Amino acid sequence: MRFSHRAAILTVVSTVTGVAGSILLLMAVGCRTGSPSSVVARSVREARVAARPLVIAHRGASGHRPEHTLPAYALAVEMGADYIEPDLVSTKDGTLVARHENEIGGTTDVAERFPMRRTRKVVDGDTIEGWFTEDFTLAELRTLRARERLSFRSHAWDGHFPVPTFDEVLALADSLGRLRGRPVGVYPETKHPSYFRSIGLPIEPPLLRALRARKLDRVDAPVFIQSFEVSNLQVLRHETAVRLVLLLSAKEIPYDRRLAGDPRTGTQRVTPEGLREIARFADAIGVNSRMIVGADSSSVPTTLVDDAHHAGLMVHVWTLRSEPMFLARRYGGDPVAEVREFVRLGVDGMFGDSPDVLMKGVGERSGR
Repeated sequence: MRFSHRAAILTVVSTVTGVAGSILLLMAVGCRTGSPSSVVARSVREARVAARPLVIAHRGASGHRPEHTLPAYALAVEMGADYIEPDLVSTKDGTLVARHENEIGGTTDVAERFPMRRTRKVVDGDTIEGWFTEDFTLAELRTLRARERLSFRSHAWDGHFPVPTFDEVLALADSLGRLRGRPVGVYPETKHPSYFRSIGLPIEPPLLRALRARKLDRVDAPVFIQSFEVSNLQVLRHETAVRLVLLLSAKEIPYDRRLAGDPRTGTQRVTPEGLREIARFADAIGVNSRMIVGADSSSVPTTLVDDAHHAGLMVHVWTLRSEPMFLARRYGGDPVAEVREFVRLGVDGMFGDSPDVLMKGVGERSGR
């Protein structure tokens, strides 16, 4: 990357965060060459005829920086990702922030800063102990710093980056998209929507307000809204033109469907009939990669990709990770081989912790 380009990215991140330490942020983004790549697919038809699947940075470049931080998102863009993925939870005062879970004991230094706030809650039927975003105001969360969640990844950046708001993520995406000359897509997930609605902090209204404020509430916007629940997507279908994605895991029953007495698992929902049902309220499915191809070398890919396309749905797979403990045996320790198999199988997008690896696998140099 030319220094002038790095300086421009630094300016964007620093402007969005308002946090001191410009040199640290520059190092956090990294030094890679960047230039425009293919145009982001903006409709079902365009996504299918795109030269390659979308590269979706799972929680940012979370294989390289603490997840859900602005430097992680910025590094993902610099690596060439088409979309960045913020998981959204609410603060006590109704602001959406990017955290994988509302329990933040493992991803921030909250235990040291607010030890007395530890509590126990039931979230989606599970009893959890820890510290929860809905118990903190935004001002209180601003005092926290992010940490790497996984023990075997680098902790060199622990304690450096704040918890970003959704508005800051949108501002970063807009600024970096202008800088690189093509849109940076945003792929927010509504986390625990039934739970947050039950405590008077629904995710969807502030999410839609934020998108509308940036004129992103349209079908051709570089935005997907995803959820593991069905009912909130069904409501959103009537409230927004943005493309919607139902997330599915083979053995899991969506929490809101459990409440409604619908016992179907992810596998039971991807029958041809089930996919047609999903297509009435969603534009795509986001599926665990093992629902398409198993771990063993002898595993034969399922017909899920073709079945979903036949029903009018795009298929995005999650989550591709490069470490050996996450790779199926069939790939022989090569994470690029996994990416290339999903390219051959015709998926429309891939979530990954290392966008540089995904870029290599889809046939483009990281940083394009």
